[in-house]
Amino acid sequence: MGYAGDILAKDCYNQLKSDKAAQLIDVRTMAEWSFIGIPDLNAISKRPHLIEWVQFPSQTMNENFTSNLNQRLEELKLEKDVKLYFLCRSGSRSQAAAQIMTAHGYSNCYNVSHGFEGDLNELHHRGEINGWKFDKLPWAQQ
Repeated sequence: MGYAGDILAKDCYNQLKSDKAAQLIDVRTMAEWSFIGIPDLNAISKRPHLIEWVQFPSQTMNENFTSNLNQRLEELKLEKDVKLYFLCRSGSRSQAAAQIMTAHGYSNCYNVSHGFEGDLNELHHRGEINGWKFDKLPWAQQ
């Protein structure tokens, strides 16, 4: 697997709420954050880290992803065993991010398995089967 494991969005939110050090990293693109929304962690006195895995609009890999995240975590004085929860649209990019950060020495990297919008339904629509929004977790438009 190459990372600590998958977690459902509602379980991720509960972990973020109960573990003061735990962090949420949203790896979607700027366009997704702007047009689809972002997790709203204000009620638990946190903010998600918004770091693109793939850059918009070029759709090229963000070569600074690991260094940007490392810098933010160091600024927060977090140890390498901090719980990191990675979120994307459906759980694919976030899984890759969890794997790469595990390879960089972070031992508790989790993939939010169905992401922010969830899996496609039979009509090819997201948000109707699973995911952060489906679970009615807090989110906001930017």
